[in-house]
Amino acid sequence: MQFIDEAIIDQVAVHLGTSEEARALAIKHFETEQPIVLAFLFSENFEVFLPREREYLLFLILVVLESIKKVHGKSTPMITEEGLSIAEEANWGKMQEVSAKKFRERLDVFFSSTPQEDLLAFIEDALLDEEEGILSKEGREPIFIILKSIIDALSGML
Repeated sequence: MQFIDEAIIDQVAVHLGTSEEARALAIKHFETEQPIVLAFLFSENFEVFLPREREYLLFLILVVLESIKKVHGKSTPMITEEGLSIAEEANWGKMQEVSAKKFRERLDVFFSSTPQEDLLAFIEDALLDEEEGILSKEGREPIFIILKSIIDALSGML
């Protein structure tokens, strides 16, 4: 996958964050282009998230997917259930090996081997800097793993 630059990510995030029409269109594309990810988000595993956490996760997924589309063109490959599962398992394995206690320090292991540092930095900042009380401390880590797994699944396909 080509490198997704911070400027593109910021542009997409602002656009989706300020335009209900853009957000609605991105959701429509998400539903048709990534049905496996959509089904994954409605699985039993996601019932532990608060409704506001699920909404924020959806927004972050849209930013990631739309940023990738902006660089790679309109068509991104459909993520497979197997690809997503393999990526998620690998990412949880990395996370379990980390002994650091602070969230930001726990994520360092992911930055050492990613070609998509700006996407990961965006996710990290979004999970740390939100001030509206959207996320619980318990929700940050799984949301990061989900987003990182989506990026990894797509990275192997582009």
